[in-house]
Amino acid sequence: MSDSARIVIIGGGVGGTSVAYHLTQLGERDVVLLDRDELTSGSTFHSAGLVGQLRADPTLTRMNQYSVELYRTLDAGWTECGGIKLASTPERMAEIRRQIGWARTFGLPLREISVAEAVELFPLMDPEGVVGAAYLPTDGQVDPSQLCYALAARAREGGARLRTKTRALGITTARGRVTGVRTDQGDIDCEIVVNCGGMFAAEIGRMAGVRVPIVPMSHQYVVTDAFHDHQGLPTLRDPDLLVYYRQEVQGLVMGGYERTCAPWTAGHDTFDAMPPDFNGRLLPEDWARFEEISDNSRIRVPAMADVGIRKLINGPEAFTPDNEFCLGETEVGGFFVAAGFCAHGIAGAGGIGKVMAEWIVEGEPAMDVRHMDIRRFGRHYRSPSYTIKRAVENYETYYDIRYPGHERSAGRPLRVSPAYAWHQRHGAVFGEKAGWERVNHYAANEAGGDGGERPAGWAGREWSPATGAEHRATRTAAGLFDESSFAKIEVTGPGAATLLEWVCDNRVAREVGAVTYTQALNRRGGIECDFTVTRRGEEEFLIVTGTACGTHDLGWLRKQAALTGSAARIADVTGQYACLALWGPRARDILSGLTPDPLDFPFMSSRELTVGDVPVLALRVTFVGEHGWELYCSSEYGLALWQALWEAGEPHGMAACGYRAIDSLRLEKGYRVWGADIGPETTPYEAGLGFCVKPDKDFLGRDALDPAPGRRLRCVTLSDPGAVALGNEPVRVDGQVLARVTSGGYGYTARQSIAFAYLPVEPGAGVEIEVEGAWVPGTVVRTPLVP
Repeated sequence: MSDSARIVIIGGGVGGTSVAYHLTQLGERDVVLLDRDELTSGSTFHSAGLVGQLRADPTLTRMNQYSVELYRTLDAGWTECGGIKLASTPERMAEIRRQIGWARTFGLPLREISVAEAVELFPLMDPEGVVGAAYLPTDGQVDPSQLCYALAARAREGGARLRTKTRALGITTARGRVTGVRTDQGDIDCEIVVNCGGMFAAEIGRMAGVRVPIVPMSHQYVVTDAFHDHQGLPTLRDPDLLVYYRQEVQGLVMGGYERTCAPWTAGHDTFDAMPPDFNGRLLPEDWARFEEISDNSRIRVPAMADVGIRKLINGPEAFTPDNEFCLGETEVGGFFVAAGFCAHGIAGAGGIGKVMAEWIVEGEPAMDVRHMDIRRFGRHYRSPSYTIKRAVENYETYYDIRYPGHERSAGRPLRVSPAYAWHQRHGAVFGEKAGWERVNHYAANEAGGDGGERPAGWAGREWSPATGAEHRATRTAAGLFDESSFAKIEVTGPGAATLLEWVCDNRVAREVGAVTYTQALNRRGGIECDFTVTRRGEEEFLIVTGTACGTHDLGWLRKQAALTGSAARIADVTGQYACLALWGPRARDILSGLTPDPLDFPFMSSRELTVGDVPVLALRVTFVGEHGWELYCSSEYGLALWQALWEAGEPHGMAACGYRAIDSLRLEKGYRVWGADIGPETTPYEAGLGFCVKPDKDFLGRDALDPAPGRRLRCVTLSDPGAVALGNEPVRVDGQVLARVTSGGYGYTARQSIAFAYLPVEPGAGVEIEVEGAWVPGTVVRTPLVP
């Protein structure tokens, strides 16, 4: 065995072989792939092999589309048989019609078909109870083992070396970076390690001191005896019955996602403990747990009641806590992960390999994979108990309809603000983000809302009239918001100002007390982070970013510090500070009665104040477009600060408000949200944030920026206020689909349905947005929509 390589990949399944192949396509030749046994001997060999392309996530859809393009070129048993998704309820049919709209934005030929057409395509099905269906002719199926070996062959042709029967025993590091891999066949010095270990990925991660939060779940399907003479049957999914089918010669493969799942080896108080000899093996058949799926399968395909079963496959598949892939570079430099494929790794393997290879070679991904980035997992995912609770919930609700505003329940409550008990007593309805309990709205405010404003269709499913009441209170009097979940990062010490000036497109090293709204860009000019920076001292800065962005932004900043050799200290201080926002026309009247300090400091600046009994840092900023402040205090003061503001604000008509109101308020003002309206694939000039860019200074990504892009983020108001777009809906101009909605909602002051999309047209142009299957006229307008 070679004792050195630039890149070592651990894991010889479809993930590892795809990464190896794509690295060679980018010119990497010094690549070694290791497997503890033989290729495919983990989860790959027992995968069901279905390849569906369309997902709710645009990036994953594009990755799956690329996979299909690749599989067409491989000798891997690819069969482009098409795929059918059935709706057995009206709610599911509404979901399918939304997905048909999304498909248009990708050029996918997904179309609605009648029940009769579904039966014609898949004659084995019983149509009773079926409401409708969709058909995608470019979906298909592939032999997972053949796929793995085909990718491995391509990797070898490109110069990669594959070593089977070679078990990784440890990963060596020095000064925060990987330096090598210890194996039972000798040590390998290297610069980069890629953990493609599948269900073994968490164990491999622990070798480097990295937590990879995946849970191996027992997943079962059956292979039937031959019982029909049909050729070229499409894949068939009936999510309302929790089942899927694909043709296997003259029989079927049938499986599903049961409501009583079984994690394997991982527990609530223990990490996974994979048997060292679990290679190319299956778990014992569990017919009792499979009974629900078996019974449901007979409803849709009655022949399943009588057909012989050749075998029941019970194999472990690695699931993440949020059902998204686990990709990217970890906190240990040079240690990458590509794992946690959640039983759809066969569909995604081609795209995964491409994304990971680009990430490794270029230093950053070419696509927006923030929701797949391993850096999204906070410290609480180091807990096996929390991880397994979330993973189990995901598996058991795999086929559930995810309505807008849907909230998960597992592992809650975990992170709470100092005023959490107050919110509970006052009827708060909580949502959860990054483990934080956050107020969506207060049920007590529903009486002040207007039930007639409920949006039609999906947008009205989780809607509350309290949102409108809280919105209007903020516009007309004042709103008090608990934003303690906002992520807070301190950058301090020698070189702090220099580092932030390099990573930020705006000038942030201004006078002490200045608050700057800025983006941090990647090398392509895409928006990697979006936050405010407050200068508290010569080399002391406070960054405030979105709740779900904290671990990503922290990791990204630390990486830039390492790349530039900065000695600045970068620390997550989220839990140390409570943050309460007071906004509205009466905000000054409320706050002035609680402090002897002058409130004359200007917008986008900060000042130390006392509010009631509490010392605070007041930031003169807004995310709702109204006068006011974000007030930061040490967490032990948080409840006292909330109570003081509440008691002072009530006589002024102030309302306690939640995040749903914030979203409506910010839409009217045209404020962007990272991860929806802006992200790594959009530039500040495209996003209408060119005012932040200071081209006269040097910063990361500056040279990639085009100040005159061909598209810009535009605000669209729809002609029907009750037709509310939520995200991903297609937008067409002159009959041609040109974009998808990035975010949308209802503006309670403007009394309009509002949506954002990247378009090559100017304000005043007419567009159409498909909402609930109907094309709704709209007009591109300037923001803000209200004064």
